[in-house]
Amino acid sequence: MNFDFQAIMALALLASGVIWALDVFLWAPRRKDAAEKLKQQKEKVDEETIANTLKESVLVEYARSFFPIILIVLLLRSFLIEPFRIPSGSMIPTLHVGDFILVNKYSYGIRLPLFGSKIVDIGEPKRGDIVVFRFPEDPSIDYIKRVIGLPGDRISYIDKTVYINGKPARQEPLGMYTGMGSSRKMSGANLRIEHLDGVDHQILIQLMRRSMDGEYEVPPGHYFVMGDNRDNSNDSRFWGTVPEENLIGKAFMIWMNWDSAKGGITWDRIGSEIK
Repeated sequence: MNFDFQAIMALALLASGVIWALDVFLWAPRRKDAAEKLKQQKEKVDEETIANTLKESVLVEYARSFFPIILIVLLLRSFLIEPFRIPSGSMIPTLHVGDFILVNKYSYGIRLPLFGSKIVDIGEPKRGDIVVFRFPEDPSIDYIKRVIGLPGDRISYIDKTVYINGKPARQEPLGMYTGMGSSRKMSGANLRIEHLDGVDHQILIQLMRRSMDGEYEVPPGHYFVMGDNRDNSNDSRFWGTVPEENLIGKAFMIWMNWDSAKGGITWDRIGSEIK
């Protein structure tokens, strides 16, 4: 179980729901009985006193007000769309530090909140998808990478080139990369387009850095993932494959970017589709 914001929201929903239910079935009837007794007294009781007797507490008022709001937010985050922030440069040039992205939670099936168990099977990741997942070595941490290998694939990474079942993924050089803001540190890297089973996307290569070569078998129910910033990514080449149950969803849009190195919001990245 991953106790994060979603867990806090679930606990808040439970607490507000319990308080609201206690008021409906226990406290409110008691208030009504007390108000009726005041009305039946021989001495006349003013309307303000009766109204104060019937009035619910501040705690109940807040619980009744926030319960539907928390429920809607929890349902949206659990089953539809969840926002994430990119903390590192492992996906440059596709994603930059400070990008705020939206993740489709139902692309790969509907899961129970908190527990992650799949209850409705909708689809599976495709090669080239950018996915958010719980880091296998520490599920409390969310990672984002690109799917390179599917279950049963044999993946090789040799001399900066991906091989899928023995076939190289063709690369097309685009020249030198020029980064801005937090991405400036990658300026001078080799910018290329990688053609990955019909998904064309940009990657960065640093020719002077040693290539992390190796060959990997992708087990059933697992996925091999890599960052687009190939020489600056902690990915499946180092810690292995991602189990299907660790998948959170597919990244599809940048809804905001805040780059302090550029002085704030980067307006031209807002609303960009993630490919």
